[in-house]
Amino acid sequence: MATTIPLTKRGAEKLKAELHRLKTVDRPAVIAAISEARAQGDLSENAEYDAAKDRQGFIEGRIQEIEGKLAAARVIDPSDLDAGGKVVFGATVDLEEEASGEQVTYQIVGEDEADLKEGLINVSSPIARALIGKEEGDTAEVQAPGGLKHYEIIAVRYA
Repeated sequence: MATTIPLTKRGAEKLKAELHRLKTVDRPAVIAAISEARAQGDLSENAEYDAAKDRQGFIEGRIQEIEGKLAAARVIDPSDLDAGGKVVFGATVDLEEEASGEQVTYQIVGEDEADLKEGLINVSSPIARALIGKEEGDTAEVQAPGGLKHYEIIAVRYA
């Protein structure tokens, strides 16, 4: 049995948009490039043909990967969550690092959505695993590359 892949609603839409682009823009473009390269004659020393075939392999692989993820996806809309103030997948969490007082905000999302610069952290990352199940006012210990850090959970939102 295949495992389900958690995705936020935004993450599922992003994957669907990428899949649409791959099928309607990238795939036809690479097919045209292969045809054009074939028209040039000898394929044994045709770098354009080899590059286009490599690109086609990448595109087809990515299409299969996205289709598989969407088929196994469990889409979660954070605004529909009622987790009683607990940190769960999709929650947005305001944290304060106890030693420095630095405040950060993260949303816990799926692997394909994670982007630290935008405050989106992978549900399987060390900090997300340390936060899951905790509540506002709790402290989470995170083993970071720079050593053990303690974060106080200031607020939990489902937006």
